[in-house]
Amino acid sequence: MKVIINNTQLEKIIKLNQNIGFVPTMGSLHKGHISLIKESKKKSKKTLVSIFVNPKQFNDKKDFINYPRNINKDKSILKNLKVDFLYLPSAKEIFPKSSKLIKKISKKNQILCAKFRKGHFEGVLNVMDRLTYLINPRNIFMGEKDYQQFYIVKKYLEKKYKTNVILCKTIRDKNGLALSSRNKLLKKSEILKAQIIAKDLRKIKSNIKKISNIKTELENKKKELEEKFSIQIQYLELRNKINLDLSIKKQNSKLFVAYYLNRVRLIDNF
Repeated sequence: MKVIINNTQLEKIIKLNQNIGFVPTMGSLHKGHISLIKESKKKSKKTLVSIFVNPKQFNDKKDFINYPRNINKDKSILKNLKVDFLYLPSAKEIFPKSSKLIKKISKKNQILCAKFRKGHFEGVLNVMDRLTYLINPRNIFMGEKDYQQFYIVKKYLEKKYKTNVILCKTIRDKNGLALSSRNKLLKKSEILKAQIIAKDLRKIKSNIKKISNIKTELENKKKELEEKFSIQIQYLELRNKINLDLSIKKQNSKLFVAYYLNRVRLIDNF
């Protein structure tokens, strides 16, 4: 595995490799990341993984500081997977002083996480724009757990670059909880709570056809979960997965949730 630490090294690699599969990460790798890498290896001649904890997508500095990091373990995982390239840029490499930054996403996209995390998706688009420009990948692989992120990034990048943004399924533990680097910040008791919440929400999604008033049902479920588990739910909404409009139908829809378990923010969709 070739480790790349600056853009001069990266440029040389890119010139020699045309069919690159790209997996952007912030490190603290888990089975979800591994599934993306395996998908890239199936569909690409070479696979490049980036590890960059992007400060511009954190609207809370404490969240950025506390984000789990373990670069030595990450390198070991990537070597075992026989990843071709690991890109470990500094903030200066990604965001030079001359770079033009996206200041605001469209009003239509200011829903779900964008409503509660000011500047988050602008930060995501800025880093993905820059990484795509530098790496010029044929395919980019992103996880379904961060569906709104995938939706916004895909629309933006595929319009601007000759690249495909490919959605890969959410990887869950044996009890149905979506794997996330943030899970490492949870206590065992909190993991158990999150697993039960995921199970409850999956039941709601599967029974949507039987529910006469979706909006009322979700409002009631939100209050029930908050009281039962002492959590703060930011949103619990059914939306069309094609355009992210609010929906009342099971077909082509996803149930989106974001909540705080203690001080850890978790998101999921079903």
